[in-house]
Amino acid sequence: MSKLFQVHRLNSVGMAKAQSLAFNFEVLLDFIERNAPEGRELAIVRTKLEEASFFAKKAMAMQQENQEVN
Repeated sequence: MSKLFQVHRLNSVGMAKAQSLAFNFEVLLDFIERNAPEGRELAIVRTKLEEASFFAKKAMAMQQENQEVN
C-alpha cells in the first residue's frame, strides 16, 4: 500500500507531539478569534487552520520514530 494512504499508529512520543501540535493550533486560533471579527474571512481562517493542523500531524505521524512498532 502507498504510504499516502497508510494508517499510522502513534507511540507515546508521537501522541505527545500530536497533542502539542493541536494545542498550539488552538492557541493560535484563540488569538485570531480575539482579534478578528466574525464573518466569512474568519470562517476561512478556521478551515485553513484545521487543514494545516491535519497536514502537520500527518507529517509528524509519517516519521518512523513517532510510530508504534508492530
